[in-house]
Amino acid sequence: MPTSFTLYTDGSCLGNPGPGGWGVVLKSCDVVSEWSGFCADTTNNRMEMQAVIEGLRHVPEGSHATIYTDSQYVQKGVEEWLQGWKKRNWKTSSGSAVKNQDLWQTLDTLLQGRTLVWRWVRGHAGDAGNERAHHLAYSAASKKGTP
Repeated sequence: MPTSFTLYTDGSCLGNPGPGGWGVVLKSCDVVSEWSGFCADTTNNRMEMQAVIEGLRHVPEGSHATIYTDSQYVQKGVEEWLQGWKKRNWKTSSGSAVKNQDLWQTLDTLLQGRTLVWRWVRGHAGDAGNERAHHLAYSAASKKGTP
């Protein structure tokens, strides 16, 4: 039976654009792992996406994962828009270039070979996993790259 994972992801940006951070909480069985990272000049959407990417890098192919995000941009992007963008050669329905194409392509690759369930949660509403991911992301953004 494939291993099951739970991912909580969040991105944070101090200004938009500005310094940003991402945070991931990964749970499997009784093990909880956390990661975060910083980007000096970015947007909130990019950090939300980077959090999911970094989390999925730790979910082996063939596994099941439930992903909790407070980003409708990421969830709708994956569930509603991604296939159309690919069919239109990374153009939106209006014909403009898809924003953050580099991250969408990376995310698309990581979606393959995994069974994923997406759950949107309201940010800052008391969900413990989301709050922890937010803390990691905000802390990373606040450090502005300093150790």
